[in-house]
Amino acid sequence: MKYIVIVCIGALASVLANRGIAVFNDGFRAIVPQYYDKKISRKELAAMSFAVSFGLVIGFGIPTSIAATIILIHCLLLTTDIIGTWCPDTKLGLILSGVIGGAYGLGVLVGLEAIVNLFAMLPYNFLSDLGSVSAYVTVAFAIFPAVAVCYQHDFRKGVITAAVTVLAFFLIKKFGTFTLGSYTVALNAEGMSMLAGTVLMLVFAAQVKGEGNANAALTEVFSEKLARIRKNWILLAVMGGLIACGTSLAIIAGDPASLALLAEGSYSDAALAAFARAIGFVPLVFTTAIVTGVYAPAGCTFVFVVGLALHGNPVVALLAGAAVMIVELLLINVFAKGMDKFPGVKEMGEHIRTSMNKVLEAALLVGAVAAAEKMASAAGGLSGIGALFVIGVLLLNRQSKKPVVEMAIGPVACIAFGILLNLLLLIGLISVPAAA
Repeated sequence: MKYIVIVCIGALASVLANRGIAVFNDGFRAIVPQYYDKKISRKELAAMSFAVSFGLVIGFGIPTSIAATIILIHCLLLTTDIIGTWCPDTKLGLILSGVIGGAYGLGVLVGLEAIVNLFAMLPYNFLSDLGSVSAYVTVAFAIFPAVAVCYQHDFRKGVITAAVTVLAFFLIKKFGTFTLGSYTVALNAEGMSMLAGTVLMLVFAAQVKGEGNANAALTEVFSEKLARIRKNWILLAVMGGLIACGTSLAIIAGDPASLALLAEGSYSDAALAAFARAIGFVPLVFTTAIVTGVYAPAGCTFVFVVGLALHGNPVVALLAGAAVMIVELLLINVFAKGMDKFPGVKEMGEHIRTSMNKVLEAALLVGAVAAAEKMASAAGGLSGIGALFVIGVLLLNRQSKKPVVEMAIGPVACIAFGILLNLLLLIGLISVPAAA
């Protein structure tokens, strides 16, 4: 079933990109209408899709997927953007995009499994140590609401939110396990503290009022573009259902935070993290949809929340994911008018994405240092060299003409360090007793 689902996701996502119905890359979404308005050629469109997406696939999607042994959706849907736009805008091109996209989806799944098997054949299999890259994501992610409040409001409110978050974490950690009758209930400190911070973040954002009607006006000006999206509601619903189904089967995840939690088996925490991230994407996805007439294959990413909440129930997730996508399409107008009344909530979306990225960058870097140090300790007690390698790669990358995305530099550095250790092991410069 996993192979069927991943093939269908790859094929349909490529078809949606080929027809300009939906693309995953947020930056590329604004470019697509230029082709249909005859401002750029198909070749230029294809070149732009490659330029804005390929680096993220290589530098972010693939390393993150290898580290967790679960496919990060960027690895799949950024490439289907490229496949769809590189295939001609004809019936043959439509078929080609579906076939190539399906083959690519299968290749990613099989390839990831092959890489995992390849790691097992190495003299020193550092895949288990590589998992430490995401060791601090769970706890660090709880602080993102406080960071978002700092960005949107001021330092004082951010500190208040952080204090509430830390207090909630302490109280749940200390008193969060109790007995109800014959059942033992254990609350999750990370998830509950993040929820406390998120509630406070929403309270602060809702206090910013507005009287304008800029977004509502957008729905009138671009009503034709909205109609274009809704005309393809069946395809988008199927796409949403497939993504939710794939997430339920634990073969894909929507972001590094929920991916790391999913890899650890923390399904409820992963769903909560994905939900918080989805809130941040509502303004971006809806606004770009209103303006461009192009939607996102994963919508506002609530389909990942559905898949995680229905873990192990792929058929139910398929139906629920399709329903969520349909609801999203129906709510675009309502969203636009609602944002006029609460502009702070709309603005909050951008700050949520920024804060999440900052938290993940920090957590993955700290985790990468820890993972590299575990590898170094196993390699004959070379303590310190792992941290030196990761920090060195990070700083040198910042000076590169074409730097790797900072969020991915931790996993990339750890993979490179693990390969280096294996080369040193093969030529006899080090020994790895722990791996033997």
